[in-house]
Amino acid sequence: MDLVRHLECFVAVAEESHFGRAAARLGMAQPPLSQRVQRLERHLGVRLFDRTSRQVTITEAGALLLPEAREVLARSEALMATARRIRDGETGLLRAALPPDISGDTVAALLAGFADAGRAGVELELHELPTAQQLERFAAHELDVGLIHHPCDVSGLELGPVLRRELGVLLPRGAAAAGLDEVPLASLTGYDLILFPRTGAPAVYDDLLTTCARNGYTPPAVRHAQGASFVRGLVLSAEAVSFSPRDAHGPGESGADPDEGLRRGPAAGVVWRPLTGAPLALRHSVAWPGGRGDAAVAAFAEAATRALRTTAGATPDLPSRPLHLRPASEYWL
Repeated sequence: MDLVRHLECFVAVAEESHFGRAAARLGMAQPPLSQRVQRLERHLGVRLFDRTSRQVTITEAGALLLPEAREVLARSEALMATARRIRDGETGLLRAALPPDISGDTVAALLAGFADAGRAGVELELHELPTAQQLERFAAHELDVGLIHHPCDVSGLELGPVLRRELGVLLPRGAAAAGLDEVPLASLTGYDLILFPRTGAPAVYDDLLTTCARNGYTPPAVRHAQGASFVRGLVLSAEAVSFSPRDAHGPGESGADPDEGLRRGPAAGVVWRPLTGAPLALRHSVAWPGGRGDAAVAAFAEAATRALRTTAGATPDLPSRPLHLRPASEYWL
């Protein structure tokens, strides 16, 4: 028996004191209404109404049960309203992730944009995860939305707009190429390369090395690091270079002086320079499981896209090749 529906009939008859008016209020015929009230009486084991040919009067038992019935209906409606908000992404928990290379300014802008979207009822659980771990969590249904690097395997995912952040090179201030306004990749010959661990985004890793090789730069060795301070320490002491976007270097993103943010503290001995022809770039898009996007996911995607454009100088990308993972890498280590 649908208890909520039967209680609605009981409350309507009690408030109208008339089966005909109660039936009209509920949008149903009178005989089914009478049958539901009788079924409820049998189910509860008490008589709810005294009926005559002229009037319907609620019994003492019915009067005692009426407040309880109204409370059950109110709780039922509240439950359904909460379920609708969860379904529509207006409340609940949103599990989201960003890759480690996203700057603090971009993270702050994303969080502010998400808050401004009016999702006060949504708890945002934000993780720092490389693309490979995000894909694993998507597959395990442990992540609702994330910002991923391309190329990667995006089967089963829906994607937001793909954005491009051009990479420059971080190199020792004393390097010959440091005096150039733009650095050709081939001029880095002889320097080791510092890259993020391959397990974090294998296809992106291979893509970067392939592009370097095609442009005349094959590093003698590839060292692995992620933290900005550790990377700069290796650049300073190990005759190595690293690729990074302009927005990773503070004031350099304004274009006024690319070195200004690197002349203070322990990083004073390194400089950032753009690469000639902009051959290297990070490509991002927000991703979420197919068919599972809701208002909260859309708000996160919009906030992330806007934050990348405004704080990281990201631009729309029109890829010359598919974003899907290639069957095999062109570059072998």
